[in-house]
This record gives sequence, C-alpha cells and structure tokens, in this order.
Amino acid sequence: MKKIVDDWRLIYKCCSLYYEDDMKQQDISDYLGISRATVSRMLQKGKESGIVKVEVINPVQFSYGKLEKTLERKYGLKEVVVVESSPLDTKTDSISRLYEKAALFLSQYFKDGDYIGVSMGFTLHNVARTNRVFSKENHYLFVPILGGVSQGTVSKVDVQANQIAKEFAKKFGGTYTQFLSPAVFSERKIMEYFLKEKSVNYIFEDFKKLDTIVMGVGIPESGGSTLIQAGYLSKEEMDQYVKQGVAGDIALQFFDKEGNAEPFQQFNERVAGMTFPMIKKIRNRIAIAGGANRAEAVKGAIRGGYVNMLITNNECAEKLL
Repeated sequence: MKKIVDDWRLIYKCCSLYYEDDMKQQDISDYLGISRATVSRMLQKGKESGIVKVEVINPVQFSYGKLEKTLERKYGLKEVVVVESSPLDTKTDSISRLYEKAALFLSQYFKDGDYIGVSMGFTLHNVARTNRVFSKENHYLFVPILGGVSQGTVSKVDVQANQIAKEFAKKFGGTYTQFLSPAVFSERKIMEYFLKEKSVNYIFEDFKKLDTIVMGVGIPESGGSTLIQAGYLSKEEMDQYVKQGVAGDIALQFFDKEGNAEPFQQFNERVAGMTFPMIKKIRNRIAIAGGANRAEAVKGAIRGGYVNMLITNNECAEKLL
C-alpha cells in the first residue's frame, strides 16, 4: 500500500501551500487532514526531489554589476570584475577569494590558441595556486614579459616571470616559453648588448604575437616590496622613488599616480622585457589587484594606458570611485 508521504500530488500541494501561499505547517496540517510531522516530511521531500528550489541571493554581490559598469564608464575600461570582500573576512580570506575569482575569469576569457603574456609576483603565483581545476586540452602559449632568470627567491618562493609562465601552463593548460635573461641590469647598455644574442632575442617575436597580458600591480612598500626582497633595488633607492612620487609598478616598471613613467626612466630602462609603449599595444591588458591600499597604483596604471581590464575587490573598487 502506498504511503501518504510518497504521494507526489500531495507533496506538491503541501509545498505550494507552504511556499506560495505562506501557510504555516500547522495550518496545512489542519487543511489537508494530515499530521504536522507528515507536512514537515513532505516539505523536506519537496526540496530533495527538486519540486522546491531554494535560491539565496547575496544582496551585496548582486549590486556589483552596477559598480562594475560605473568603473568601466569612469575609467574607459573594457571590463571590470569586482569580487566581494566582507568586513568579517581576514585579509587572507579576502585576497584568496580574489585569486579564486581571477582564476575562474581567466579560464573563461582565454581562447584556444592564444599567446598570453604574464608578469612576475605573488599575485599571479597565487592565482596559479588556487584549488580550481581547469581543462588541460587548451592550446595556450604563456610568455614571460620580462626576464625571469634569478638566483634568489622572495620569501622562499620563486615568483619570477619564467616560473609564473610555467605555473599558468600547468593551471590552465597549454605550454610556456622562457625569457632567459635577468629582469634588471646594472646598466642599460649592458642589457642592450645582451638582448641582441640569438639565444635570448627570440622572445621579442613572441611579444608580437601576444593577444593578452595578465599582470599584478605593485605598490612602493619600503622594506616589504617584492623588488627589494628580490634584490632589484635597495631600500634607499625605493625611498628615493617614493619621494619622486612613485605610485606603483607593472612588470617592474614604475609610474606615478597619473600614469607617468618618465620620472623613473633611469630605473625602467634597465628592465629587460616589454616596455610600457609595447604593453600599451596589446589588445587585452588585464590587471589583478585588490585592497584599498592599491587603489592609487591601479588608478595610475589605468591612466597610463597600461591596463584596460581589471579584476579587483569591492574595497579597491569603492576607493577608485
């Protein structure tokens, strides 16, 4: 004999009265002439079977579409992705959520056959280390956009561009090439001679084929900067650039809050890789940066034309407005 709790017509009726007519369980019990416990079991079965589907909408995340469009219009960006950063989050939780979202966005944005440039730093390293798993059947080529040869690490982690290209290929699929050069030279002329070597200058042909560049945005943290830890410049040199108005760096090249790189030409011209004029010619220039403390650097990068797509969190996004 069929149990009453398995009567799908009655289960639907029970769910309809509860969710659509806002009747209480006891009222439904009285109305249908069944026990309140049976009503409760039917409501549960309605959810388990798919008769009832519950959707929870985050009202904060829901509003980010407008925030993204506002930023796109204000700064003339092709696309902005804003990730939620809750006041209850730890700094680690907040930035981890940004990395996860960035990895998902990139996996959907990259197109089979793309040549994709990557810079250096912890941001891209952490994006490649997220737990998300993607198809490895894509034919991407990841290209380091600055020299990636170094004898040192930063906080015992290799965040040089060559390593980032390797990690991105492992994460998103495809292959990678290497830029067999130091990132920063002591003198511009030495760098120019070095880059004429055939074993190195093939990388410039890859630069011409790039469809997209993915970059972190650095900020001038005296003593804590990746550039200082990696040995590219001293604390005293960084302090001097801060006095000159440096707002941030992309691919190890400095710019001020207006995006002007000229005051820092003496350092920038010793960086082996894509120069700012070369970067600006790439169709898709994606920056990943979060936190209110990076807003000025992000703004400078956008104003300089080095970035035309942004993945950030609401703390940085709101500061940008």
